[in-house]
Amino acid sequence: MLDADYIINLLQGYLPKVAGAILTLIIGFWIVGKISNVAKKSMEQRGMDLSIRSFLGSLISVGLKVLLLLSVAGMFGIETTSFVAIFGALTLAIGMALQGSIGHFASGVLILVFKPYKVGDLVELGGGNMGTVEEIQIFNTILATLDNKRIIIPNGVVTSNIITNISGQGIIGVELTYGIDYGDSIDKAREVILRVGKECPYILDEPKQGVVVAELGDSSVNLNTRPFCKSEHYWDTLFYMQENVKKAFDADGGLNFPFPQMDVHLDK
Repeated sequence: MLDADYIINLLQGYLPKVAGAILTLIIGFWIVGKISNVAKKSMEQRGMDLSIRSFLGSLISVGLKVLLLLSVAGMFGIETTSFVAIFGALTLAIGMALQGSIGHFASGVLILVFKPYKVGDLVELGGGNMGTVEEIQIFNTILATLDNKRIIIPNGVVTSNIITNISGQGIIGVELTYGIDYGDSIDKAREVILRVGKECPYILDEPKQGVVVAELGDSSVNLNTRPFCKSEHYWDTLFYMQENVKKAFDADGGLNFPFPQMDVHLDK
C-alpha cells in the first residue's frame, strides 16, 4: 500500500502546479480573447476587408491558444523543446489524417486571395446553398439564409463547386416566367407585366425591362421577363413581381394562369 506521507507529499508537490496551470489557462484564454479583439479592431481601423479581418482574427486566436498550452505544459516540467518536437510529430501525423481539413484551410486562403465573394454578398455555394455570407473562417464559410438558417460550408466544398455570386455585380436581373392560356392575348399579357414592372419601386429604368415568348409549352404560352434591380433588392423585386402580376392578371379578366390538364375522348 502507498504510504500516507508519500501521498500527502505528492499532493503538496503537484496541487500548486495544477492550481497554477488552471489559473494560467483561465487568465490566458481571457488575455487571448482580448488580444484577438484588439487585433480585429486594429485591422478594422486600417480599413482591411471584413473577410480578411475575420480570417486573420481566427488564425491569431488559434495560434495564441497553442502557445498558451505549450506554456502550461512547461509548468509541469515538460521540456519545451522536446514538447515542440513531439508536437511537431503529432502535427504531421494529424495532418496526414486530416488532409481534408488542411485542404479546407488552403481553400480558405484562396478565397481570401482571389475574393470570389466577400462578407455581405448574396451567393450560391456548395452545390445549391443560397444565402448571405456572414463570415469566412479558416476552414468554413458561414451563410445566413432568407429564413434565418445558419449554413456552415467547408471551404474545400466551396472551391470544388460552382460559385455563384448573385450580388457581386451591384445590379442583378431577376429571371421570371409567366404562363398564359393559348387563347389569351400575348400583347395584353406583355403590357400588364411591363406595367407592374414600372410600378415596382425596386426595378431600375436601365437596363430596360422586356417581355418575350420563351416557350410554347404543352398547356401554356410561357412569357419570360428579366427586370434589373440593385443586388440588395433581389428578393423584394422577386416577391413584388410574383404577387402583383398575379393580381393584375386576375383584375384584367382576360388573362389566366393555365394549369396542366388532359382531355379524354371516349368512343361509343
